[in-house]
Amino acid sequence: MSTAIDRGASASGTSGSGLRGSHSVRWWVLVVLGVAQLMVTLDATVVNIALPAAQHDLGFSDGSRQWVVTGYALAFGSLLLLGGRLGDLFGRRTTFVTGLIGFAGASVAGGAASSFEILVAARVAQGLFAALLAPAALSLLSVTFTERAERAKAFGIFSALSGAGAAIGLLLGGMLTEWASWRWVMYVNVVFAAVALVGAVLLLARPAIAERPRIDLPGTLAVSAALFAVVYGFAHVESTSWTDPVTLGFLIGGVVLLAVFVRVESRVAHPLLPLRLVLDRTRGGSFLAVFVLGMGMFSIFLFLTYYLEASIGYSPIEAGLSFLPMVMGIVASSTTVPSLLLPRVGPRIVVSAGFLISASGMALLTRLTLDSTYVADIMPGMILLGLGIGAVMTTAFQGATAGVHHEDTGVASALINTSQQVGGSISTALLTTVASSAATDYLTSHKPSALTAAQAGVESYTATLAWGAGIFVVGAVLTASLLPNSALAPSEGEPVIAH
Repeated sequence: MSTAIDRGASASGTSGSGLRGSHSVRWWVLVVLGVAQLMVTLDATVVNIALPAAQHDLGFSDGSRQWVVTGYALAFGSLLLLGGRLGDLFGRRTTFVTGLIGFAGASVAGGAASSFEILVAARVAQGLFAALLAPAALSLLSVTFTERAERAKAFGIFSALSGAGAAIGLLLGGMLTEWASWRWVMYVNVVFAAVALVGAVLLLARPAIAERPRIDLPGTLAVSAALFAVVYGFAHVESTSWTDPVTLGFLIGGVVLLAVFVRVESRVAHPLLPLRLVLDRTRGGSFLAVFVLGMGMFSIFLFLTYYLEASIGYSPIEAGLSFLPMVMGIVASSTTVPSLLLPRVGPRIVVSAGFLISASGMALLTRLTLDSTYVADIMPGMILLGLGIGAVMTTAFQGATAGVHHEDTGVASALINTSQQVGGSISTALLTTVASSAATDYLTSHKPSALTAAQAGVESYTATLAWGAGIFVVGAVLTASLLPNSALAPSEGEPVIAH
């Protein structure tokens, strides 16, 4: 039996106020949303490639470098739920357009930065506007495609762009840094934003908002502070240790504030995050799948890039090109699984099998050495990773918004992004520790030499890939246990102002 729409709302069709969402031009709307999503996801990795060049140009220290990445993650991760709820309250079209304009403006400021402080401030601003933009894009997709067959296809395409965006960011970052300047990894966002903005203004219908409940201020403050503390705490581990007082203080504080948030949400009249969204097994299991995917994917993009560049001498462009088989696997899986496999075998089997396929690809990559070749040793694992990730992502994105009333699609979409962001933050800290420990163990047990140092690097990277494989296996077990195998209901379409 499929998940029902919350509060008995209609899942598709028309209302007295006209077409729901932007249904009549829905496939063009998908193009607009896809461009925006690609911009947000590739921005998570495109800056990483350019960091050494930016550091050399602006003259900041190695210790300060992480703040270019962490500043974005802190603003994005801590404000996502608020951004999603603002879309529900004031209109997804409005928050989407605001997010595009703000993100483009912050990107121009970052590209023109004359100091480290301005660059970090621009990255924080990017994160703030991405917290408006990302949930608005996914929730617009959810309320626009309300028919099962079309919804599966649309979510497949959107998920393909989400999964491929990080890998495309590595390639684009390498190309722009090598052929132009590090500043263009920021300026390029203006091109994406301009295309999406024109499409949004022309195509997105204006929603008919009958009432605007008050914003849950206590819940907003509690969860924003909690997510900030958690993301900062895990980021702080990288430069200190798990027992550092600041690290422990932020992590413990974050957990306490999350508990406060849950208690507040169970009591207020208009909660920021209605707990029914998470307590439904289909949606709860899907949020968990996205969280695990965020944890496992980190070890692929970061440490595999380190291996390709530091251990076997690839240039940034060559390293980016190396991820293309994985991108093609994600695209192939995301666009075929929703229509061919999902209706036949159900979400539980698709997600758990996708995790196991990804784990097998990761396991193949743990055998990498200093003498590994691309075609024989790297590409097979990449392809398996892409196929598995695509299957998990497209199914989890659909499941997390299954049966959601249109007034809650923004916060449900924000929770997807939050799950992925927090998962990535945890694995950043965890796997950096694993890599450092593996390298130290190898160096202390072997005679010092250039070869030993190089092999220690490989040992550290393959250790993180082994952990990544284990994380995916745990994901398979958890989703097989928790996720129902019933058909995924669509979410409710959005009433619009009749023309």
